Order: sequence, then structure tokens, then C-alpha cells
Amino acid sequence: MIDGRLNGAGTQSSYTDNARARNGSGGSPLFELADELRRLRDLKADLEGRVRDINARIDETDYRLSELMAETETQNFTRAGIMFYLTTKTRASAVAHTKSELYSTLKAQGYGDLVQETVNANSLSAFVKEQLEEHGDTLPAWLTGLVNVYDKTTVGVRKAQKT
Repeated sequence: MIDGRLNGAGTQSSYTDNARARNGSGGSPLFELADELRRLRDLKADLEGRVRDINARIDETDYRLSELMAETETQNFTRAGIMFYLTTKTRASAVAHTKSELYSTLKAQGYGDLVQETVNANSLSAFVKEQLEEHGDTLPAWLTGLVNVYDKTTVGVRKAQKT
């Protein structure tokens, strides 16, 4: 062992023992940091899993509440100082396996400014919503079969105004 590094005959345990002996505390800063990194990565993985689970619960609860509000014809209500209200957003995405055709068609129709490496989903949704409004809620023929269009109703949440 030379300077705490492994020589050709060294082993990991001899390195650990040598580092402990030099440190005097029984722990090596190298191994302490490695353990901390492992703990942090494990914690991150655990929290990411929990966030995925919570997001799924949020989506399910949002869906159930929006369905109930629609069934009871409740546009909004206030509870504990928070206003809950129905909101509908038009969303659009390229039909599977038609992105390149969609991009070339958008360009040919004079909407090439929407096309970059990809078409931003929010920009495409806003554009499709505008096209629907301009064409009496009908998708222009040149977009038919290239985009999926659906309305998604969700519940918005904000602080209620004090009365």
C-alpha cells in the first residue's frame, strides 16, 4: 500500500482499513460521501415514486370531481377560502406516425412558424382551437387525420375573493 492507494497486491478491505487508520475516526470521507450519495439517490428514487403516485391520485380525484361538478351542473364553488371551478382546454397532438406529414402540411398551409424540431403541444393546441373557432367547430380538411383533438375538463383551484 502506497499513500493510501491500492498497489497491485492491495485489496479493497486493506484500503478501507488504511483510510480508517489515517482518519482516526473509523470512517473515511471518501466512503462517507459515497454512503451519503447512495442515500440521497435512494431518497430521490423513493420521492420520485411517491410523486408519480400522488400525480396519479391527483388526476383521478380531479377527474372524479370534474365529472361530479358536470353532473350536478356546478360551474364553481368555494370551500375553505378556495374556489374550485370547471375549465375546459382544447388539446391537440399529431396522429400516430404522421408527425412528418403534419409538419410538411403545416408548412404548405403557411403555418411553418409552428414547426421546429417538434411542434410545441401548447402551441399546436392553441392553433387547432383557433382553427376550430374560425371554421365553425370543424377541423379544416387539411388537418383531418393529422391531429387528435379532444376537450379535457379539469378543476382549477385558486384563492377565493374575500366578500
